[in-house]
Amino acid sequence: MIASIIIWSIKNRLLVLLISVLLSAAGVYSVRTIAVDALPDLSDVQVIIRTAYSGQAPQIVEDQITYPLSMAMLSVPGAEAVRGYSFFGDSYVYVVFSDNTDLYWARSRVLEYLNQVSDQLPPGVKPKLGPDATGVGWIYQYALKDTSGKHDLAELRSLQDWFLKYELQTVEGVSEVATLGGMVKQYQVAIDPDRLRGYYLTLKNVKQAIQESNMETSGSVLEIAEAEYMVRFKGYVKNVEDIGLTSVPTSRRRLSISSLLLDDIAKTIQIGPAMRRGIADLNGEGEVVGGIVVMRSGENALTTIHAVKEKIQQLRDSLPEGVELIETYDRSELIKRSIDTLSHRLLEEFVVVVLVCALFLMHFRSSLVILLSLPIGILTAFIVMRLQGINANIMSLGGIAIAIGAMVDASIVMIENVHKHAEKSDFLGENRIIAIQRAATEVGPALFFSLLIITLSFLPVFTLEAQEARLFTPLAYTKTYAMAAAAGLSITLVPALMVYMIRGQIKKETENPVNRWLISVYRPLISKALKQPVMIVLGAGVLLLSVIWPVMQLGSEFMPELDEGDFLYMPTTLPGLSVGKARELLQQTDRLIKTIPEVEMVFGKVGRAETATDPAPLTMLETVVQLKPRELWREGMTMEKLKKILDERVSIPSLSNAWLMPIRTRIDMQSTGINTPLGIKISGDDLQTIQQLGKKIEALLSHMEETQTVLSDRSAGARYIEVDIDRRSAAHYGLSVAQIEESASIAIGGQDIIYTTEGRERYPVNLRYPQNWRNSITKLNELPMVITEDTQVQLRDLADIRVVDGPPMIKSENGRLTGWVYITIKGSDIGRYVEKAKKMLHDNIKLPSGYTVSWSGQYQYMQRAQQRLSYVIPLTLFIIFILLYISFRSLIESLMVMVAVPLALIGGAWLLWALSFNFSIAVAVGFIALAGVAAEFGVIMIIYLREAIQRHQPKNQEELRQAVIDGAIMRVRPKIMTAAVIIIGLMPILSGSGAGSEVMQRIAAPMIGGMITAPLVSMLLIPVMYYMWYRRRL
Repeated sequence: MIASIIIWSIKNRLLVLLISVLLSAAGVYSVRTIAVDALPDLSDVQVIIRTAYSGQAPQIVEDQITYPLSMAMLSVPGAEAVRGYSFFGDSYVYVVFSDNTDLYWARSRVLEYLNQVSDQLPPGVKPKLGPDATGVGWIYQYALKDTSGKHDLAELRSLQDWFLKYELQTVEGVSEVATLGGMVKQYQVAIDPDRLRGYYLTLKNVKQAIQESNMETSGSVLEIAEAEYMVRFKGYVKNVEDIGLTSVPTSRRRLSISSLLLDDIAKTIQIGPAMRRGIADLNGEGEVVGGIVVMRSGENALTTIHAVKEKIQQLRDSLPEGVELIETYDRSELIKRSIDTLSHRLLEEFVVVVLVCALFLMHFRSSLVILLSLPIGILTAFIVMRLQGINANIMSLGGIAIAIGAMVDASIVMIENVHKHAEKSDFLGENRIIAIQRAATEVGPALFFSLLIITLSFLPVFTLEAQEARLFTPLAYTKTYAMAAAAGLSITLVPALMVYMIRGQIKKETENPVNRWLISVYRPLISKALKQPVMIVLGAGVLLLSVIWPVMQLGSEFMPELDEGDFLYMPTTLPGLSVGKARELLQQTDRLIKTIPEVEMVFGKVGRAETATDPAPLTMLETVVQLKPRELWREGMTMEKLKKILDERVSIPSLSNAWLMPIRTRIDMQSTGINTPLGIKISGDDLQTIQQLGKKIEALLSHMEETQTVLSDRSAGARYIEVDIDRRSAAHYGLSVAQIEESASIAIGGQDIIYTTEGRERYPVNLRYPQNWRNSITKLNELPMVITEDTQVQLRDLADIRVVDGPPMIKSENGRLTGWVYITIKGSDIGRYVEKAKKMLHDNIKLPSGYTVSWSGQYQYMQRAQQRLSYVIPLTLFIIFILLYISFRSLIESLMVMVAVPLALIGGAWLLWALSFNFSIAVAVGFIALAGVAAEFGVIMIIYLREAIQRHQPKNQEELRQAVIDGAIMRVRPKIMTAAVIIIGLMPILSGSGAGSEVMQRIAAPMIGGMITAPLVSMLLIPVMYYMWYRRRL
């Protein structure tokens, strides 16, 4: 069948070329319109539920909101994990779904279950779904800075909230624009409790009066003089004066006046800042207002960022005088660097292919066959990528980069075979076409099968799951598509192009000095090998055993840290930090970072932005460190050195430093909840016990020399002022718990009663007691409780007030309370570190009943991937063996190829050791790619040996030996050409730098090392084994 396709393609070569042109045009269109990003989206399918419960402590938020929601979400179909976070005033519930779940189906099911649990939540509390975005959705950030001194933080915040935010949300692909920092304008009514008591009023009376002072309604229409007039009653509060003129009814039986003005009972009515849980700083120079553009899931990041920047450019003219919009993070720069890096590598591989072909074949038009067919194969892969929705990123383009060597191998073998036939026959006129047809059909079927084997060899990558699958599946898909395209083109376009291109005088192989030298070196080697076959086989066994030592020296990691070009500084502080102190720490660290010459800009935040995608406590600092271009760095400076310098420069006792990569960190945080590469989750029923276990683990791990930093959650380390209501006293005064709590809550913490309507802007009106009535424990004890007009007591008459320790935030997973231990290690050998740490913890810590400890972060991904590959790889090898048997119809020949494959991997293992690379999923992918190419080498060698034996028809061992030598020598030139293309083509990837180079180096290293041993195995061991097997048949 394959031979028939080759013959048809040669006869209809013009039609094949026209179809190829159409395919190329479709490929070019796909390249121009395909979605582009730096990395694959590694985020889980997840839906975030954010619930605001203003002024409430974490324990109350956990009991009344987070826990009921978490329990309800555990029943959602497809939900794999439910993580809860209870902060001061906010609840976040992350529902993580299984892979391949449609995001919008998941959101609809979560909404369905939210409706079922809504009656269990406090009155007035409304959970809201977060944006339809993922962990890599933070694509662009900016800061608003006033350089004129005319605009305060409240005005900048209003500009962001009511102008820029809504304008940017209209951009295609933008899911949300989150605000960070600044001050929200608030109308603050400070009620004088003495005046309340003097007029026999309660806070409830004042609250109701304020609520009734801010209304507008209509009075239908009136028809006057044949015209219709709509009636509108205006009553919105417009300013401080309007609030002061609010009428507060009094009790007629107590006073002679029926009402008072709010001005009469308020100590002050003023505009001030609302309480905040997030601060932004730029370069340590002072507070700014920030904006975060969150991209919708599945959108084209590069296109969306360009659209956002164009919109911002349009909006700059509308900004007030003196206000600057400063770009603080731009993902498009990383995307461009990533794509440029791999695009240059692909171009270099193209050049290498042409030069190698020209050098060994000494026929330029033959090189053009590869130069024309290779891009069409790659463009075909892009067509399928676009149709499947795979974006162009460092992993998907990397799949094409590592496939090029195997793609051109089929063309090289076929062209080289045509050259051999041209040497033996009259290569003119019809004889030329017949010779090309014979040469192509001779090796075409075997080449097609070998390319299918290479394609199938990537089956283990497709079986990966979760984050490792999302990382490497795009690479596997693109390599598979490229190889499938190469297989198809090798039996259609390549034969047709050979008819057009391979003509004229074809030089003999022996006329090329390079080929002559290679044959002169190889002939004595293979001759000696065939005279001592047992020694060669034993030597191969020794060589295989030698790989044990370097393998034992290799460490293990999930994947190397990607250099995104910028840093994310994420230190963690101890709980109980005030907003003012947090701001001071943020500005201090930002100033220190900015002193490093390689730093371009520092944009820091503490606390959380106004988005469900940022569940950060006030104790977490996040600073985006934008670095200058590499050419402006000091000589010899690297990312690792820079990280070390920064760590030494920013050395503050209360901070536990972590220098991370922005995209990867946000993905890890939303996937596992932990921002460091490694972490431990402690689960149980009591936060105090969890904290004690965390401290023990922290103390033990800190003594390990491999530990860089370790910090456990202080699950009960915050300070609470606990007001314990005395029920007997409450009953004595005829008061309910609800009445006391409502009055005390408004008096101490304040409550937003209404929102003013000022054009398109809305601002809260807050009611509370003046600060001097509530700024100490003594004052709280003496706090006047004006609950009813007849009950005027102090808070200490109704409750006991004391300071206690409590949780700064509460974390839960699948309904169980959890505490985390954050770990960063020296180096990157996560596997050995965890094994050593596990043993230490097992020997020194006895867990109480009902408590569990689990490792999380990259170790979790690594373990999952290793377990899956441990049984998928053997299964794949068995399937490849079946394919080999179908191709050869010989058990022994199939076994020869299978035996040669592990021997071919030896060079890869030794090169990994020489480069000090750890074993990772990227390395495993490199070995899988190498195994496919090694199998293909073996297949082609067997084909050549078969053909030589059929031609010689040996009758004794000497004739057999000569036949094997002739067959093996025929394979020298194509083998060296393929190995040269792969080694020279991948060397720039191995030695290069730039975005994504860390992962690609780990994939390229096994292939380059293997290309040193794989040709030796196929050129020596397979001929020897074939000779030993066939001589028994003589």
